Amino acid sequence: MSKPDPLLSGAAGRCPNCGEGHLFEGFLKVSPLCEACGFDLAAADSGDGPAVFVILIAGLIVAFGALFTMVAFRTPVWLTLLIWLPMTLVIVLVLLRPMKGLMLAAQFKNKASQSRHG
Repeated sequence: MSKPDPLLSGAAGRCPNCGEGHLFEGFLKVSPLCEACGFDLAAADSGDGPAVFVILIAGLIVAFGALFTMVAFRTPVWLTLLIWLPMTLVIVLVLLRPMKGLMLAAQFKNKASQSRHG
């Protein structure tokens, strides 16, 4: 059996090593070990990368959507905010976990690791 693509596994919230175990314990907390293959996930650290990408993607979608709504439909500012502020929250929550999994999987695939002392 061949190994799964680590990037697809990470985006799906699965272990980048085996593709079966859970990558996360909670919403964004990384599991210390994969329950399927025993791979050590504790050293994985995505830093602020996922948040930066999510901010850029969500900002682009929301800014374009809000401007389009205001220009095309001539909506008042309060209605535009009523529509797009909750959409911002939804977009961020939908994208954050897969983006973090993708970043962790990219570290695994490229054999990147944090600098080690000693």
